[in-house]
Parts: sequence; C-alpha cells; structure tokens
Amino acid sequence: MKIMGETSMNRTRLVLTGMAVAAAIAMSGCDPQPESESTATSPSPAASSAAPTSAAATPATSDAATVKACTDIKKDIKDNAAKVTKAEKIGPPAGHFAVSAQWAAGSVAILAHSLGANEAVTAASEKIQNEMMGLSDAYNKSADAKPSKKTLEAAIKELDTACSAA
Repeated sequence: MKIMGETSMNRTRLVLTGMAVAAAIAMSGCDPQPESESTATSPSPAASSAAPTSAAATPATSDAATVKACTDIKKDIKDNAAKVTKAEKIGPPAGHFAVSAQWAAGSVAILAHSLGANEAVTAASEKIQNEMMGLSDAYNKSADAKPSKKTLEAAIKELDTACSAA
C-alpha cells in the first residue's frame, strides 16, 4: 500500500511541477508594449477581420506585436514538439503524465505569446491552444493514448496563414 501512496504522490508532484513550468512560461512571455505601438495598432484588428488574406490588407494588419507573436508562437510550437517527443520516450505508465503536462505547458506558452496580436492570429493561436489542451487531457486519461494530431496540424496551418497576412 505504501508504494501506491508514493506513486500517487509522485503523480501529484509531476502535475504540480508541470503547472509551475507552465506558469513560468506564461510569465516570461509577458512584456509590456511600448505606448507608441499600442496606439498605432489600435485600428489593425478591425482591418484584419475585414480581409486578413488580401494583399491590400497586408500593410494595415502588419504591426510589431502581431509579427512578434507569430515568431514567438511558431518557436513555442517547435520547442513544445521537441519536449513532447522527449517526454514520450519516458513511456507508460508514468510517461503519459509528463506528456500531458508538456502539452498543457505548451498551450499556456501559446496563449501568453498571442497577447497583443491581431484578431486573426489570436483566433488561430486559441485554436492551437485548445487542441494542445485536448491532447493534454487525452494523455492524462490513458497511459496508452495515441490521440490524433490532425486538428492541431490544421490549426497550425491556420496560424501560418494568419501570420503570412500580418
């Protein structure tokens, strides 16, 4: 019985550590926007929602916050994929908690870095974040989970499209 209690405690520590990592990632992405940029970019979300992919809208939707968000989010996706791969190598039964925690941490990083971006990039990043949380939940439910990543890949393509218009 003592072993069961230790396993449960280790799981709790792993989840709490994952949440602490997620919080640290979220806090590291919070940098204040210069005032001149925020006033200059206030009309861009309305312009981006009207025609985010047209060539005429590209100059209106380009702003430093959106470009930075796209760069940071793409880096987050790549970094998270590498960390998930590493966590998957742990293997069941305990490895699925590490994978679940990493998907959750990655989703928080995406959310943190999407702040200040235009509407199209924000919407695409929210889809990515939701898909990552869905993967986190799937891995948390089963040690043998092999959830499909097709909807995540589609959301990433949507982000690429939104970022190319920015």
